[in-house]
Amino acid sequence: MMGISSLVTGILFILCMLSRESICINVDGIPYCLESDWKALVDFKKALIDPENRLSSWEGSNCCQWRGVSCNNHTGAVIGIDLHNPYPYDPYFDDDEPSSNSRYGFWNLSGQIDPALLRLKSLKHLDLSGNTFQGIPIPEFLGSLKGLRYLNLSTAGFRGVIPANLGNLSSLRYLDISSEFHPYLLFLPTVNFTQRLADIEWISGLRFLRHLGLNGVDLSLVGSKWIQVPNMLSSLTELHLSDCGLSGVIPSLRPQSVINFTSLAVIDLSFNNFNSEIPNWILNVSSLVHVDLRGNRLHGRIPLGISELPKLKYLDLSWNQNLSASCSQLFRGSWRKIESLELSNNRIHGKLPASIGNMTCLVHLELYRNNISGRIPRSIANLCKLSSLDLGRNKLVGTLPDWSVQLKNLQVLYLDGNLFKGPILAALERLPPQLTSLFLAGNEFNGSLPDTLVGRLSELVSLDVSSNHLTGTVSEAHFSNLTKLKYLDMSSNSLTLNVSSKWVPPFKLHSLEMGSCMLGPSFPAWLQTQTELTYLDISNASISGSIPHWFWNLSSNIRSLNVSLNKLQGELPTRFKVASSWADVDFSSNLLEGPIPLPTPGVFTFDLSNNQFSGPIPSNIGDVLPNLYSLFLSNNHIIGQIPTSIGKIPYLGVVALSRNNLTGTIPSSLANCSDLMVLDLKQNHLSGLIPRSFGHLKWLQSLHLSDNMLFGDLPMSMQNCTILETLDLGSNNFSGEFPSWIGESLPALRILRLRSNSFSSRIPAHLSNLSSLQVLDLADNNLIGSIPTSLASLEAMAHVQNLNRYLYYGASSTEYYEESLNLPMKGQDLTFTKTLSLVTCIDLSNNELNGEFPEVLTNLSGLISLNLSGNHIGGEIPTGIANLHQLLSLDVSNNQLSGVIPSSMSSMTFLSSLNLSNNNLSGSIPFSGQLMAFDESSFNGNPGLCGPQLLIKCQDDDEEPKGQAGSVEDESSNDHEVMNKWFYLSAGLGFAAGLLVPFAVMALRRSWSDAYFHLVDQIVDGIMLDIMRSNKRTSQRKQRRHKS
Repeated sequence: MMGISSLVTGILFILCMLSRESICINVDGIPYCLESDWKALVDFKKALIDPENRLSSWEGSNCCQWRGVSCNNHTGAVIGIDLHNPYPYDPYFDDDEPSSNSRYGFWNLSGQIDPALLRLKSLKHLDLSGNTFQGIPIPEFLGSLKGLRYLNLSTAGFRGVIPANLGNLSSLRYLDISSEFHPYLLFLPTVNFTQRLADIEWISGLRFLRHLGLNGVDLSLVGSKWIQVPNMLSSLTELHLSDCGLSGVIPSLRPQSVINFTSLAVIDLSFNNFNSEIPNWILNVSSLVHVDLRGNRLHGRIPLGISELPKLKYLDLSWNQNLSASCSQLFRGSWRKIESLELSNNRIHGKLPASIGNMTCLVHLELYRNNISGRIPRSIANLCKLSSLDLGRNKLVGTLPDWSVQLKNLQVLYLDGNLFKGPILAALERLPPQLTSLFLAGNEFNGSLPDTLVGRLSELVSLDVSSNHLTGTVSEAHFSNLTKLKYLDMSSNSLTLNVSSKWVPPFKLHSLEMGSCMLGPSFPAWLQTQTELTYLDISNASISGSIPHWFWNLSSNIRSLNVSLNKLQGELPTRFKVASSWADVDFSSNLLEGPIPLPTPGVFTFDLSNNQFSGPIPSNIGDVLPNLYSLFLSNNHIIGQIPTSIGKIPYLGVVALSRNNLTGTIPSSLANCSDLMVLDLKQNHLSGLIPRSFGHLKWLQSLHLSDNMLFGDLPMSMQNCTILETLDLGSNNFSGEFPSWIGESLPALRILRLRSNSFSSRIPAHLSNLSSLQVLDLADNNLIGSIPTSLASLEAMAHVQNLNRYLYYGASSTEYYEESLNLPMKGQDLTFTKTLSLVTCIDLSNNELNGEFPEVLTNLSGLISLNLSGNHIGGEIPTGIANLHQLLSLDVSNNQLSGVIPSSMSSMTFLSSLNLSNNNLSGSIPFSGQLMAFDESSFNGNPGLCGPQLLIKCQDDDEEPKGQAGSVEDESSNDHEVMNKWFYLSAGLGFAAGLLVPFAVMALRRSWSDAYFHLVDQIVDGIMLDIMRSNKRTSQRKQRRHKS
């Protein structure tokens, strides 16, 4: 029988080779392919690069048996090629989770697409999506495959102009040439992977088209045709135009009769830049099932008619920020079949109405980051299909409703960032046991975590109760049933973890955040069992002692490591491992010592600041850490020179080496770091010149070189640093004329500090161009001439500043450089960090300036400190000085001022430090208002002054009555006693008035001002921590949604 079968097979093969019209079926029912098709596929394969031999089945003579090839059962002709990557690169990949990205490389094809495909006369289906063709353009010859009905080239690494001759494929039903994020963008920065359509008219000829995918294709040049042309396709069911560079107003389609979208079920216009209202024509496309308009700048009211679309199941209007609707109206609509409603990050306001319970088809509801208030209505319990509910970052109040346990399908619950309160015990009692993700962070829950109730939620994968008011002890019993737990965040509570040193948790965490909890005093031994950790934050956790050896085996998988703000001691290994790429490592603010260690090359942010490390920076740092973006080594005991190899780190953005003992010159190789944003080398022993090559640092925003031994002129090349915001060169030996180009070429400057150098010449009038300048500190130089009246045009000093203009720089979500500046103010050296954005000051003290006190300076009503002391300024104090109503500190001592003290100064209620001493002022010191708060030290050295503050009676005071000469001394004594009582009482009242404004606290006592700044720092730290946590949760939300 075997011989007969072989004979039949041979005869059939010969017949197939003789005629491609033959019925070519072997005994297994598989057709034989045509020889011409076989040859075409062989040539096609030769042009492909297949490093993992994915096409290993493409051997033998029958191509119909090859993987990814389909043939006509009757003719044997090749009709389909499907070589799509089943595991395409995931741009939303979360390294904390399992991903298909590890398999992406195996299935990836690249190379060229050979014209041999033209020889496949019967080809109807071609799918090359998800591969990497490394930036080649889509071949024009594909437009000649006129039999194609299905063409998918999406996310395959093509670039350039999409050929218009694809319009010849008149039989197409499916066309997807989307160009989304691709991994090669990371490695080939000079290659532009953008695909463009200069003309979209040819699509109108694809009259049978049902699916059109152009995501990520640049359509910015086609005008309104992006919607007009697809509207001509009456068979179209899906239109995907996400991230196409579209902007402006979404065009209207009028009159109604020309709306041909009679079959359209899916429309995706997400992540463009539309700035308009939602167009009315969308409400008239009754066939719509899926509408995605997220990530634009849409505004206006959400049209209530959208809820009346009879087939609508999916609606995403999230992340538009300015779409508004009242909850009572929005949820009053019919929403007959809605299954997924996503309205996050908009302006939805009001209370959730009971009618929300009528949306019984809902599976996913996302209202994150709106302005929703009140309590969660009981009617939500009617949403029996609800699987995911996100109400985070609103203003919801009360306790968790007891009916939530009725939601039998609820798995994901976000209630973070609201105003829920009450015992956490009661909250957990009311939750359905099948929950897999629970986020209660940033509320006002209190009390201790109950071990039995947490264990009842045995399906939990993610648990976040951070930033509440939880107290008490967390023990092994709390986790005994949480075997599926992967993400745990209990940070920023007053919790104490009390577990045995031999405890083996029942879970394998991917992410653990317990910052600001009590985990110490010893390093948590149970962490050695968590071998899958990729994110670890145990900062500020009262941990002391040395880091155990086993930890360095654990760290090799960690992408974000934060053990800062503890009391860890000892040395770190010279080399230690972290995750292979994009890792953040933070050992700052401990007691670590020894030489500077170097982690593996994958580190992105490396922070060893505020420790006791010593020795030099490793000379090979630039070779070992090629992916480094942020380097923080400030406040250690580091010696030696800055290694030149640091210039080999191509994407270095932040370098902070301040408060060490570095010597030598600043390496010019730093200019090779073209992305450098922050360079902080202050308080070292560096010498020499500023490298002229710094002019190449076009992204530099903050430069601190103060308190070194640098000298020479400032290089003119630095005028190329046009986005510089902070230029701090104080306390060096710079000399020469004041650089006039600063005012002409650095328009973004907010802080200019050149104090304690040897600059000469006049102050350039061009400084007035610096409209954002908040700090001008030129004290202790040799500046001459008068104060330019043009300084009155410093716009930022004419307004009260606020904390919203944070001075933070960096690209990491967990690590950033925080601007800090030391400024003399009110006789003290104050260090400003979080509050620096509030500061507006001018300090021109101790120069050789002359002329009169410029009246125009009184227009700078936002100033909080003005110091002109130690010059030769004459004339009178302007009467308009009281216009500086925010002024806290005024020092014009040691000048040649004359005339009287303006009585208007009594109204400067915030003024808490005043020095007018050593001038030629005369007359009576106004004894009212705030001026009664200052003693003689503010007025000494002015022979012509008199008044109670100096205990000098003015001549025009009333004379003593006659006949009582013998008691003049006693009465004078009593008069002064009474006056002193009134003086101190008034002074107390003045200070009390000043204390009503927080800034005035700084004027009193150093310890008080330190406490004030510490409080503000804590508040802003909390805000920044909230922002970072919010960003992380937002990223997690986007990842979860993209995977769904």
